[in-house]
Amino acid sequence: MKFTKATNYALHTMLMLVEASPIKPVGVQHLAESQGVSPTYLSKILTRLVKSGMIESVSGAYGGYRLSRKKDDITFLDIIHAIEGTASIFECDFVHGDECLIQALMQEAEAKMESHLKNTKLVDMIQK
Repeated sequence: MKFTKATNYALHTMLMLVEASPIKPVGVQHLAESQGVSPTYLSKILTRLVKSGMIESVSGAYGGYRLSRKKDDITFLDIIHAIEGTASIFECDFVHGDECLIQALMQEAEAKMESHLKNTKLVDMIQK
């Protein structure tokens, strides 16, 4: 299983925003340079995070991005869903009804992974 690079950048960006001042926004240029990614590409990722309600965009000369939710409430799963969506990782392509044992196993594994990611908050990473 593999998540996209966008998810990787989103997770790192959100961690940086959790560590940043809750008042002073962080510029996209700084966020992009610290990860070695283009500001244009990161802006597209930030737009998804804004739409999800986790961060907000601040306009102006000293504008940028900052958290719009409490940092204690943001989980890894929130960020992954904002970037990847909520579709299941595995879909059985064979037509043999709801009795597919492989589909059942994969759904169980995905549920366990999602539970772990839902219970892991970004602030947990800072405390490590």
